Amino acid sequence: MDLKQAQYLEDPKNRINAKVDSISELGDPDDMMIEIMDTLTETELIPDIGRYYTFVYTPKTPRIEYDQNPLIACVGLFKWGFRGINYHWALRDANPFRNYTWEEVPGRLHLVYPTELQDMRAIPYQYFRINN
Repeated sequence: MDLKQAQYLEDPKNRINAKVDSISELGDPDDMMIEIMDTLTETELIPDIGRYYTFVYTPKTPRIEYDQNPLIACVGLFKWGFRGINYHWALRDANPFRNYTWEEVPGRLHLVYPTELQDMRAIPYQYFRINN
């Protein structure tokens, strides 16, 4: 484990805790996601296995249900993209594992610290949609 990983695992800062209520009160998933992205300014293009992320997702497969604002734990990296446990799907589906191809993530991945995960899960910013 390198120094960056060690700092990440032990970093006590929680950027989201003081904003959970104000973000949740926005009500609209798009508005909540914008506020979350403005708060979680540490971003990456390629996730690290074992880290948590949130991002905007736009699938290419027609007529599938998807979460536009996933909150994931990255569990695998591949040439085509990455796999994660989507905490929003875990609330409603027995299989929370989802695959994300590089082309389906139009922006950056916003890093979520382990100390922030519980607070992030308390914000109802999931946005389940059907891709047309």
